[in-house]
Amino acid sequence: MSVEAVVARVELLQQLVSAATAPGGNGGQDFASQLTSATAAVQTAAGLPSAATTAGTTMAIPGTSALPAGVPYAAEISAAAQKHGLDPALLAGLVRQESNFDPNAGSPAGARGLTQLMPATAASLGVTDVTNPQQALEGGAKYLKQQLDAFGGDVTKALAAYNAGPGAVQRYGGVPPYAETQAYVQKVQAFAAAYRGTPPVTAGVAAPTTAGSLSYSTV
Repeated sequence: MSVEAVVARVELLQQLVSAATAPGGNGGQDFASQLTSATAAVQTAAGLPSAATTAGTTMAIPGTSALPAGVPYAAEISAAAQKHGLDPALLAGLVRQESNFDPNAGSPAGARGLTQLMPATAASLGVTDVTNPQQALEGGAKYLKQQLDAFGGDVTKALAAYNAGPGAVQRYGGVPPYAETQAYVQKVQAFAAAYRGTPPVTAGVAAPTTAGSLSYSTV
């Protein structure tokens, strides 16, 4: 199955997950179960084997294998990922979710570029032009690596921090109970799995106990 078909499947699954996590949703299935179920469905659709699990943390899959043909900015993504010790597929998945590979993408909050950096964050990372693909990828990769380091290599927490801010992840001890952040974590990892052609290594994510709204979704 093509990456495009898998992405379409992910988006369909996300509609179901969003309904489940919204107030008045099913309430009986926590986010960890939803993430596992949705990932398994994506793997089945893509013809991938079952995910291997480890206790307590979702670890990055190392490697610098080439991204599939047709991924925009593949060379630049791979170079930035290699420089910062990231899985290129994970960085590509983040870019896909953040900007759909549009270097001129912008958000109402003011985030810009392939990795949707806010002006202050971009400046702190040494990015002077967020619309420059190479700079944006360098800054996004550096920021993602900072979050991975801060959260002990836990990809789920690092992605949640990239989306909702590290303070929110620290405050809730994991993925915040924001539907947008939960969707973001799931979709980035599913995109990454499709790009690398192998399943992500998934593990438990603490289930939120209260509903919340996302105050911002960019860094």
